[in-house]
Amino acid sequence: MTALTETPHTRFAASAFAPQPAEERGLARDEVRLLVGTPDGISHERFRDLPDHLGAGDVLVVNTSATIAAEVDAELDGRPVVLHVAHRLEDGDRVVELRTAPDAARAILDADAGDQLRVGDVRLALREPWPGAASSPTGVGNRLWRASVRGDLDRQLDWNGRPIAYGYLDRRYPLESYQTVFGRHPGSAEMASAGRPFTDALVARLVTAGVLFAPVTLHTGVSSQEAGEAPGPEWFEVPPTSARTINGARENGGRVIAVGTTATRAVESAVLGRHVVASRGWTARVVTPQQPPKVIDGLITGWHDPMASHLLLVEAVAGERLTQAAYDAAVAGGYLWHEFGDSALLMRR
Repeated sequence: MTALTETPHTRFAASAFAPQPAEERGLARDEVRLLVGTPDGISHERFRDLPDHLGAGDVLVVNTSATIAAEVDAELDGRPVVLHVAHRLEDGDRVVELRTAPDAARAILDADAGDQLRVGDVRLALREPWPGAASSPTGVGNRLWRASVRGDLDRQLDWNGRPIAYGYLDRRYPLESYQTVFGRHPGSAEMASAGRPFTDALVARLVTAGVLFAPVTLHTGVSSQEAGEAPGPEWFEVPPTSARTINGARENGGRVIAVGTTATRAVESAVLGRHVVASRGWTARVVTPQQPPKVIDGLITGWHDPMASHLLLVEAVAGERLTQAAYDAAVAGGYLWHEFGDSALLMRR
């Protein structure tokens, strides 16, 4: 993985992390907090108030990728490690990340091509760094690997895998906690978490209000763990019906709001000229202020860490001034960060 040449301009000290899902905090999914930021100012509401800020003819682009159990205990040449399993490549190889046992606290950067991994009766061999010559922006070692697989790795993940989780959570949560109402196609190593606060009832209210939905699919890889690390290639699909919905809304003055950075990346990977076209395949598109979005007008998102590449995408959609104001307000208001945390709706028009 390479380092980005751009860095976010937004500066802040991260607020509190959400240690558990909203349901464990006594809230419905759509009762998490929602910061609404527009050129007219900032307001503080609940996610279930979203219909108040969208109108008939606006489009919500949603990611239909479902989360898989992508973390499993393994052995690396006899020593215990935690294995994160991401994309399945065309030749059957898998993209993997090695992390320290028992809690995946740190990336293991000293593995070498040819090293052998064991997951139950499955054997993996590290072949080469993925996606290119080096996959760590620190300049030392490699974080992500292309690995050949001998045996049924998917069965091992079904039997012994668990959702990828990090140290800010108070305990492990089941895979169901990492699914969204839009998830139909398993394939994401980590949850497309911007869609988590939606409920069936909220979707029904939005449809009744005339808001349109444009489903896309983007299977997420593992998170970028180093500041300034670019996101790797990810598989996406924008179906013809969604392309037509987005193009029609834009022609009729509607706004196109992406639910998450993943939906943004998928749509912006399918732009030809001024229109979205049906597309599928691997995308290396990175949305930044220097490579801005062409069709996305707004973004529903969680809160990202300082210097993360996702923060560049937020700045590209919302603008640097609004992004800074939103993060200042979120920190002051005690909003909760990460996949089980609070949300923002940021609109540039």
